[in-house]
Parts: sequence; C-alpha cells; structure tokens
Amino acid sequence: MFDPTDAPRVFGVPLGVDFPKALVDGLLALHKGQPPEALARVHLIVNTRRMARRIREMFDQGPALLLPRISLVTDLGEDWAMADLPDAVPPLRRRLELLRLVEQLLDQSPDLAPRAALYDLSDSLAGLMDEMHGEGVPPEVIEGLDITDQSGHWERIKAFLGIVRPYFDVGQSEPDVETRQRMVIERLTHQWAETPPDHPIIIAGSTGSRGATQILMQAVAQLPQGAVVFPGFDADMPEDVWQTLETPLTSEDHPQYRFAQFMARLGGHPRDIAPWPWSPAPASLERNKVISLALRPAPVTDEWLRDGPLLPDLTKAMANVTLLEAESTRDEALTIAMRLRKAAEDQTTAALITPDRTLTRQVTALLDRWGIIPDDSAGMPLQLSVPGRFLRHVADLMRNRLTAESLLTLLKHPLTHTGNERGPHLRLTRELELHLRRYGPPFPDAESLTAWAAGRKEDEAEAWVAWIRDCFCGKEVSSAQPLTRLVEDHIALAGRIAQGPEGEGTGTLWEKEAGREALKAVTELQDNAKHGGQLNAPDYANLFNAILGRGEVRNPDTPHPHIRIWGTLEARVQGAELLILAGLNEGSWPEAPKPDPWLNRKLRNEAGLLLPERRIGLSAHDFQQAVTAPEVWLTRSIRSDDAETVVSRWLNRLQNLLDGLPEKGGEDALKAMRARGQHWLALAERLEDPGVATPAKRPAPIPPAAARPKQLSVTEIKTLIRDPYAIYAKHVLRLKPLDPLMKAPDALLRGIVLHKVLEEFIDNSMADPGLLTRDHLITKTETILAENVPWPEVRAMWLARMERVADWVLATEDTRRERGRPTALEEKAKASLPALGFTLTGTADRIDMDETGQLYIYDYKTGAAPTGPQQAEFDKQLLLEAAMAEQFGFGDLAPNKVAGAYYLSLSNDPKEVPAPLADEPVEKIWQEFEALIAAYLDGGKSFPSRRAMFTKDMEGNYDQLARFGEWDITDDPEEGPVS
Repeated sequence: MFDPTDAPRVFGVPLGVDFPKALVDGLLALHKGQPPEALARVHLIVNTRRMARRIREMFDQGPALLLPRISLVTDLGEDWAMADLPDAVPPLRRRLELLRLVEQLLDQSPDLAPRAALYDLSDSLAGLMDEMHGEGVPPEVIEGLDITDQSGHWERIKAFLGIVRPYFDVGQSEPDVETRQRMVIERLTHQWAETPPDHPIIIAGSTGSRGATQILMQAVAQLPQGAVVFPGFDADMPEDVWQTLETPLTSEDHPQYRFAQFMARLGGHPRDIAPWPWSPAPASLERNKVISLALRPAPVTDEWLRDGPLLPDLTKAMANVTLLEAESTRDEALTIAMRLRKAAEDQTTAALITPDRTLTRQVTALLDRWGIIPDDSAGMPLQLSVPGRFLRHVADLMRNRLTAESLLTLLKHPLTHTGNERGPHLRLTRELELHLRRYGPPFPDAESLTAWAAGRKEDEAEAWVAWIRDCFCGKEVSSAQPLTRLVEDHIALAGRIAQGPEGEGTGTLWEKEAGREALKAVTELQDNAKHGGQLNAPDYANLFNAILGRGEVRNPDTPHPHIRIWGTLEARVQGAELLILAGLNEGSWPEAPKPDPWLNRKLRNEAGLLLPERRIGLSAHDFQQAVTAPEVWLTRSIRSDDAETVVSRWLNRLQNLLDGLPEKGGEDALKAMRARGQHWLALAERLEDPGVATPAKRPAPIPPAAARPKQLSVTEIKTLIRDPYAIYAKHVLRLKPLDPLMKAPDALLRGIVLHKVLEEFIDNSMADPGLLTRDHLITKTETILAENVPWPEVRAMWLARMERVADWVLATEDTRRERGRPTALEEKAKASLPALGFTLTGTADRIDMDETGQLYIYDYKTGAAPTGPQQAEFDKQLLLEAAMAEQFGFGDLAPNKVAGAYYLSLSNDPKEVPAPLADEPVEKIWQEFEALIAAYLDGGKSFPSRRAMFTKDMEGNYDQLARFGEWDITDDPEEGPVS
C-alpha cells in the first residue's frame, strides 16, 4: 500500500478539512485498481466510536467494497493474542477500595484532611493512579522527587500516595484499565518489533496526548506498512515557532504542541510530517493563516508585528465568520437556536460545539418550540434522566426525614405506581397534597397519614396509605451500614415504590433506554458493593449520585437529520457546513484546570506526568480545527449569573490581532463579524418582544346581591375596609390561596404557637396559682414548640423571644388579675344582623370578668399592635368584639358591659395597647358596622381592589388576580357588574 521508506511514516491533514472524508478518500485512492481483498487487509485504528461510525457511514455510501478492519485504540486488548492477560479490574471497584483505604487513613490521622473531602480525595487519588499507570510512572519516581518542605505538607501527601503502592505491586495480576491497556500496547509493540505485520496499519485521528497511546503510534509509524495520520495539522507554522514548542511547561497549552512532541520522540521534526496527499484544499487558506498567527505561543506573540502585515486580506479571510456577543447566556442560547432553526429550514448541516452542557440544554429547550430535536452526541446525564431522578429521590428517603415535599415529589413522579393503575393514585395524591398544604404536618408520619385515610371515602384509600407507610415512613438510616445492604435496601425500596401497592415487580422503572442504562449502573454497583465497606446514608447518597453522573442516555426520539450538538472532541471527526462555537469564555472554553491536591506543575513535569495545561492544549486544537470550517459562528455571553465573564483567550487573541491590523482590513473584518452577530441578536430580541398589551384596569366588581357574603369574621372586617376585592375573591369567587407545601416558620405559625402557649399557661395558672411563674411559662413554651415547630433553629429563636418577654408577661399579668379573673379562653361567638341576613363571627383570645360582671377582652399579637387611630378607622377587631360582648354576649357569656379591651403586643418592645372605647363607644361602632355591611350587601356597591392599604407596597393575597402592577393606586377603579 505504501512505498518503502526508512523514515517514520507520519501524515497530517490540514486545518479546515473534513478529516474522516479525507481519510476515506485517501484509502480508496490508494487501493484503486487493487484486488477487492487489498482494502480489507488494512487495519484502521481510530480514537473514538463516533469517528469509526462516520467512517463506516462514508464507506456505506458506495460503491460496494470489502471494508477495512476498523477498531478503537481501546479495542486492541480484545484480540485473541491478549487472552492470557488478566481482565482489568472495574474502575468502580477500584474507587470503592480506595474509598475504604482513605477513610481508614482519615480515621487514624484526622488532621490529614476533613472527612467531608473523603470522596473528592478518593476520586482524585484514583485519577492520579490511572494517570501513573497510563504514563508508566511507578510510585518510586514520586517518592524520589526532591522536595524541600518544612511545613509537613509533602509528608501528608506521601501518606495518601502510600495507599496506591499496593496496586502497583499487584498490577500484573489485578490490573486497572489503564494498566492493562499499557500491557496490551507494550506486548503488541514487542511482537511487531520481532515480527512486523505484512498488512497496512493506520492510526488516524489521535494526537497522542496519552503516554500509552503515543507508544503505540510511534511503533505504528515505524512499521513497514504503518502510518499515523494527524488531524488538524498547521502547515503555516514557521520553523522558529516549532522550535519554541520543546518545553512542556511553556508550550503544553498550544494546539500544535503534541505534534512537535511526537516527532521529537521519534527523532524527527514537524517538517517531516507529510501532507496527506488526498486532502482537499482547506475551506479558507487565508483564515488558516490568520488563526495560526493568532494562536502563536505566548513567548513569540511579538511576531504579530513581523508576520501580521504579511497576512492576506482579512476581510476576505473572515468573511464567513460571525462574532456574537450576547448580554446573557439566555440571549446567547436563543440566538443560537434561531440560527439552527434557519439551518434546518435551509436543510444545511449545522452543529453546535461547546463543552458547556448547561448551554446545550438551554439551546435544546429553545429548539423544542419549533419541534426540532438536535442529535446530541453527549445525550443526557443519567442522573438527570427520569429513572435517575427517581432513584436519587428514593436514596434521599434513606438520608433525610420524610417531608411533605419529598413525599409528594415521589408520589407525583411518572415512574411511581406504574405497576398498578395510576388514575386513582394521582387522584389520591392530589387530595393528600391539598390536605398537607392546608393542615400539614410538614413532616408526615404514619400516624398523620393513617388519620387522613380514615376520613376518606374512597375504597382504595386505606390500602394506598398502607403502601405509603410501608415505603416512605421511617426509612432514615441513622448509622453506618455495609454498602451491600444499603444498595439492596435502596433498589428494593425503589422497586416497591415503582410497582405500587399490589403485585410483585418494579413497574416500568427499568424499561426504555434510560431505564436500561440505570439498571446497568445499579447492577455494576451491586456487583462491586462488597468492596465498599460501611457507609452512612448521606455518604451513600453522594456516592450513588456520583455513579449515576458517569452515565449518559441518548434521546430516544428521532433527531433532526441536519442539526447536531457535539462536544469539542467531535469537532475533529465530523463534517458540517456550519459550526457554532459557543460559550467562548474563560472557565467554559477552555475549562479551568481542576485543582490537583497532590503535585504542582513542576513536580508533575519532573515525574513525567501530564500537566494541567494538557487539557487546555487539546481544547485549543479542537478550537483551531473548528474555527477553520467553511462557515463559523463564535459566540459568548458578556454576563453569566449576574457576573462579568472573561472572553476566551483564543477569541481574545483573534480580536486583538484583527484590531491591530487596520491596514490589512482587520478592523473592518472585526466590525463586519460583530455586525453579522448583532443582526441575529436583533432578530432574537424581536422574537422575545411580547408586543404592546393593554394594561388591565383597577378592578371593582359589582356582584349580584345574592352572591355577596352573608358571614364574615371580625378579622375580615379590616380586609373589607382596606381591600374589598380580597373579600370578593375569597367569598364570592370562593378562591383561597394555595398554602405552601412545607409550612414555613412564618408570622402565622408563630402567632398560632403563641396563642396556644398563653392559653395553656393561663389555664394552668387558674387551676394552680403556683404555676404562674417564669419557669412554667418557659417550660410550656418548650413543650408546645416541640409539638408544633419541627425546625430546631426556629424553636431556639422563638424560645429566646419568649424568654425576653417572659418577665414582662408575668409582671403585667398581676395587673390584669387585679382587673378581673380569666373567665374564657379562645371563646367563639356569633352576632346576627337579622334585617340584613348577615352574621359576624369572632374568637376572643381571652376574656376576664371582674367582681361586678364587667368584661375585659385581650388579644395577643406577636408583632406591633395597631394604634388607637388605626383601630378607629381600620383595625376594628377588638372594638367589634367589645360590641358583640356588650350587646349580644360572647359565646357562653351573657351580655355585659366591657370595661376595657387590650392588645398584648409581645414584640421586642412588649406593651399593652388599649382599644379606644372612650372615643369609639360600642353603640357607635355597631352602627357604623351595620352601615358598612348594609352598603356592601347592596347590589350596586363595588368591591375595589386595594382601597386603603396600610402602605403602597403591602402585599395582598389576591393582587395577582387583580393584576396589580398593570395599574397603581392612583388609578380610578373600573366598576362593572359580574354575573
């Protein structure tokens, strides 16, 4: 196939060329006129399955041929010749073993690292061990590094590194994946050295960034019929620039560094890389030169001044490049989605390339509005899939106490109860949710759920709640348990929840592609759990989440044939007419190097390990290949999460180069690139423009007389005065605000608790005067807080508040006892207006009676009490209760004169605020009340929204219904009848 040569055979495909197509075209050209079996003798080794798949697709386009053998670098160990090598230990098993060892080390020496870092340290240590195996670096090299460290930091690091030494001692019998791969390659290269194969072997698409792979590539390049074909080779790099790419510490982040390193280890030079003869011309030779100069190594960027004026016309070079700088990631994603939609409409093959998975998910969601499903190479993370989320929620049952939120999250999950009919299940779930929102408790238990079921009429309610009790209540794991048991209990529980109350099985949990992938991950964990030792529930949940995070699920729907989403690696193996390089900000593309807790850059270089800049260099090479495509978009967001972003170093270099060459049209080219991007941003803005909507008027509905409320409580009279529309919405429309799922420790709950504390405290002290003490008040508060407030920090805070006012409560209680004796607590009453057919209801927190039969009414407030003028005009609760008690009697109490009514404000500044009975006698209050009710029962009276709110920013429960915000309080109400 190849002509004989003594030099290593290394080819390079230029930038801006469809690499797989050029490779296939070359193979066909080399075998033109050859027997059919000649092509079949070729062994083609590629680095990714996606590249292998695309090469096969190109051969499948015809004519009919005997295809070459296509395999991956990682498939070489599956050959029969390698059957005697031991199988690789599963990576999960190795990580679980390291987890136990790191845990034991931390137990023995807690000062080495916090326990919270257990998993991070184990994963990082496993990654270091894989790298040492892959690069052929034994522990002795690490131990032999010359370190002058008086702080003891290096000794702590060596304590951790000592954990991995046993795995090198048993490496040949129980190899890791990387160890076995290196063993395979070393055996293969040794066999080839002794007996070179007589058939062609070609390695294509890899840059040789890993040690074992580079050994293989070097061996293949020196075979009689071997060849290495590099993707994205920069033929425009001058000799002096190649010479600067000799030192990893200063050159590792350059896109062409790996080629220089590869040729140096072969004893050659990058100029010895021959062009692949069958490559078509690049999409733009001019742009290739611009990008090559822009990405020169940092030490020689002064060459811009020398070589910049020699560049071709920059306006032509950048003619098919669009620069989009959006204000936010949302704007960036929307504009990209619009361009992809246009490509789909034009049947243009387009691909979005970015390492930012959040951005790709945003674009995918935005494309859904047009029914476009992109072909996403990465798919969806397994942990975010339907079964992945379900299994994580079930794991949380073992970690945390059951809450109303976690209960309903699982009950509503689409995989729950799928082994039985879901209709009754969903109906009962809805009823239970409404009950929990209205009445609680925030932490449901078996007792509260059983009580709810007892009040239901549905035949299936009892069995359904029994299933909930069995699957959801009391599942917290309080102590460490063997990982095998945790996994077994977790999966069994997930199966019961998925199945439902009847029958055996797991419902549809393991069905469809996502379910099968989840089952594969779970099975792997079950098979290796025996190596994991004991874990507590939080650690297990974190471990399980991390295991799911390694898996991916392809979208089961048929994707659009022309719209794709690729990672940066796919950019070098795919061909598309339009490439959108998105998320070009520092930290995104390139990604920030992960912190290494073990070795710094210098030590890594001395040990022969990979530098942190390696990943940046690979990303730079991916960028260089993608940006030289026929049509390119370069996009970034100026702000992300309310913070300024930093432009990607490569895009920044390109902009600076163009800006600095006005005589070559650089400034004009850059302006044109931005103008093209701005055009699409303007289109996106127009798409999002909601248009001009007519704002709603301030509502003041006039309901028919028959529909108006015939009963209100004394506390609702204040609402009727300040916000009549709220009364209309609640009693005429019968709308009630949906209570939060988790009862919050808000003012309402604090008021309920305070009323209960004082009610029981006063009641106890009446039965036993010796209990009228501070100690009893605090004890009673602690008891009721424990019963009603499930948040420890809130209990502590509210108890502290009671302790602050306890002395004032006891001191003023003596004064209240001098006025009268507590006679009624939480007394309910009604008063009727027969002429109007209206009833007023009320509950007095406390009513005292003196020796003459006069009454004293008290109302507890957790906050500030209303002032006298406020009570006279708006807050008429106490005044109306006094009028009811004096004219109609209050509950079981006969009508009596009210000598006083008081608010007991238990705020940080406690005080007793009297009702202005002298200025507002009960007769006057009642007459005004009757007039108020008569006016609102009149069929012609409207219920305006926010008539007299205390402050203009005071929120009402029905402001959204009234569309407050489209109007303000200066607008006149728009009255209108409703039917």
